[in-house]
Amino acid sequence: MVKVIMYSTAICPYCVMAERLLLKKGVENIEKIRVDIEPERRLEMMEKTRRRTVPQIYIGENHVGGYDDLAALERAGQLDRLLAHD
Repeated sequence: MVKVIMYSTAICPYCVMAERLLLKKGVENIEKIRVDIEPERRLEMMEKTRRRTVPQIYIGENHVGGYDDLAALERAGQLDRLLAHD
C-alpha cells in the first residue's frame, strides 16, 4: 500500500475523522506530522500545500487536501485507486 502522510494536531476532529476513514480503507500506517508539537512543520505544510488548516493529507506523492477532500474522493470511488498505487 502507498505511503500516507497527514499533517495534524491533537485536538482536530477532522484529523480524527480522516484517520478513521483511512484505517477503514485498510491503511495500516499513517505518518502523522504534529504541527502543534513542531510549529516549524506547520510552516513546511503551508509552503507545500498553500493551506493553513489541518489535516493536510498526502497519499504517495499526491496532495489530497483535507478531510472534506478525502471524503469526496471516497464518495466518488477514487480513494481505493489512490491507495492501491505503490
